[in-house]
Amino acid sequence: MSTPKTQRRRASQRGQAMVEYSILNWVLVVALIIGGSVKVRWTDDVQSNVIDLFMRSYQIYYDSFYFVLNLPFP
Repeated sequence: MSTPKTQRRRASQRGQAMVEYSILNWVLVVALIIGGSVKVRWTDDVQSNVIDLFMRSYQIYYDSFYFVLNLPFP
């Protein structure tokens, strides 16, 4: 059988892990909110947030694969 002292130590370690997990989740959620709401001005007419820029770069990346796969090879 385990002693009460060992049980208290395990409970405090679990509590510390939950606090660290909660802080990490809070930081990620705040980063997502800020990344989704802050506008980045690249030129005078182009202004978009970070998520839109990532989606645009992913679309260019995907289109380049599609272009290479559809090239006519002799």
